[in-house]
Amino acid sequence: MSSGPTNINKLHTKPAFELITLGDTGGIKDGNLSAFLLRSVEDENFVALDAGTLVNGIDVALAAYAFTGLTTTPDSNLRANGNVLHNHVKAYLISHGHLDHVGGLLVASPADNSKPIYALKSVNSTMSETYFNWLAWANFTDRGIEPKLNKYKVVDLTPQQQTPIQNTNLTVTAFSLSHPLESTAFVIESNNDMFVYFGDTGPDDVEKQGKLNAIWEYLAQQMKSKVLRGMVIEVSFPNKQPDNLLFGHLTPKWLMQELTRFHAMVENKAQLTNMNIVISHIKYSLKAGEDPRVTIKRELNEANRLGFTFTLAEQGQSLVF
Repeated sequence: MSSGPTNINKLHTKPAFELITLGDTGGIKDGNLSAFLLRSVEDENFVALDAGTLVNGIDVALAAYAFTGLTTTPDSNLRANGNVLHNHVKAYLISHGHLDHVGGLLVASPADNSKPIYALKSVNSTMSETYFNWLAWANFTDRGIEPKLNKYKVVDLTPQQQTPIQNTNLTVTAFSLSHPLESTAFVIESNNDMFVYFGDTGPDDVEKQGKLNAIWEYLAQQMKSKVLRGMVIEVSFPNKQPDNLLFGHLTPKWLMQELTRFHAMVENKAQLTNMNIVISHIKYSLKAGEDPRVTIKRELNEANRLGFTFTLAEQGQSLVF
């Protein structure tokens, strides 16, 4: 286990963001499903980036000393995990409504405290109609089926419009992603620094919707005056996965093609030297043979001719950018 945040920022001596991995896998491994916490290093308040695993992820991160950077006095009425959840996680950004991205939020909701859920309108509709409907789960939100328990304020994000995140010093700009259920990329900013979190997404050349291209164009334009510190993006399968069985996901080959497209758009290529890219959502496999994480890491490194720095997300890990 780690003993605190690891600085993987090669370009800037002073970090701008801290990222804690609560869950790193996609698919079937309950207890370790897609979820991250992000904060500005100038603030001790996190936003949750998806919440497939929440309380268990906080427990694993606590055991790995991932929260040692927090200096505020803990609430004596709460356990350590409750203190993080209640007093440091101030909001949720939900990329899409698949259970491996929201299950932790749902099961923790009875013991959670009030905070906003930010998502695209279609994502919030899925959450309301599918989960917070008094059938799958009680309605802890401020919309939908009565009685509304009003614990979570639901906020619809307007695509490509910057929105402040309540009780943090962060803002978010949402972009739609191609997936069987509409997914989202979040461009999160603090002062002049940016960080990007991608929910599940297929490659543009397979999905034929150009949604990743729109994000690359936006980032390239913003990088003329701002600093992109890093990103979290999925690689669900090794390269052997057929395109017709991607189901809105990436492989190392497709990610490198997308990053090559992004690289070509950025005017100052030095900005991308050793760019920190955290790989998420690797599908856990029950099959015998080489671990998909090992395969994906090797395939990314073999194709990495542009000098990116790839880090495979690991539950409990704390990184600063």
